[in-house]
Amino acid sequence: MKRIISLIMLVAFIALVGCSANIHKVGKGAQGNNVIEARQWYVLYGLVPLNEVDTNQMAGDAVDYEIKTEQSPLDIILSMFTGAVTVYSRTVTVTK
Repeated sequence: MKRIISLIMLVAFIALVGCSANIHKVGKGAQGNNVIEARQWYVLYGLVPLNEVDTNQMAGDAVDYEIKTEQSPLDIILSMFTGAVTVYSRTVTVTK
């Protein structure tokens, strides 16, 4: 019984944390369903970025698009392994 409760709590935690997102609409926002995704990596608990995700390059020549930055469930799973060395990630999605 304790295992089932622990599993339910873990799934609920992953689902709730995965919901934290920042959404920015540029122009009129996304006008289609063309999605480009990249992963931003950080070290020292998110203080220092390890790579550069350029949303302008991801958007290309689009005038109307949406930028979504979130810690997805995959990011949480990755952080379970990389968190010991203070490396974390966030998913950046551009929808045109």
